[in-house]
Amino acid sequence: MSRPEHLAPPEIYYNENEAKKYTQNTRIIEIQEQMSERAVELLLLPEDTPCYLLDIGCGSGLSGSVLEEHGHYWLGLDISTNMLDIAVEREVEGDLMLTDMGQGCPFKPGCFDGAISISALQWLCNADKTHHKPVQRLYKFFMTLYACLSRTARAVLQFYPENSDQMELVTNQAMKAGFYGGVVVDYPNSTKAKKFFLVLMTGGNMPLPKALGTSLLTTPILQKQKSFSLC
Repeated sequence: MSRPEHLAPPEIYYNENEAKKYTQNTRIIEIQEQMSERAVELLLLPEDTPCYLLDIGCGSGLSGSVLEEHGHYWLGLDISTNMLDIAVEREVEGDLMLTDMGQGCPFKPGCFDGAISISALQWLCNADKTHHKPVQRLYKFFMTLYACLSRTARAVLQFYPENSDQMELVTNQAMKAGFYGGVVVDYPNSTKAKKFFLVLMTGGNMPLPKALGTSLLTTPILQKQKSFSLC
């Protein structure tokens, strides 16, 4: 089966029919909610304290609903008008913004306590238009994401890297933008359950959380004295 990002740009791929199917499929809903719960866990947010979070590629608000259940406030970004229309129909509590994440996060410095992204980051690795350059778009995204997070905040981005080169492309640009962190791989030996979470830190290098379904194994990727690990 072809990867969605190989079929069409996200604003075209998620047309009205695909957006409805995505939001009404019980299996997709279950997976998105599970990954969102894991992303919140990896953020290490303070307990019993509402936070203001950025949801990148929020789609129809499935991940945002999980943030709401945890008592947090959120703002969601997405490039698909059809996905955002469904989020409005679902009456999600978060604010919504139509924008291309590859053009950056247009917010004031330090205004978010954390950020999550579910199944969106891999789209930036494709050149959907002739003027798109994945390296530049990834760097612009990470640079502006770093700027709009508080200096103790984390960002957790679940994504589907196509290969090791794409993984390196993503982590190098995140590191270049100022982040520390690495990739946590849950259930690495399972074809269906395996999930990649890019855990980014703004306040200095700290140990990565333990991956689910395995003992903690770390392979450092070092450059410019900033460490990225694959766990």
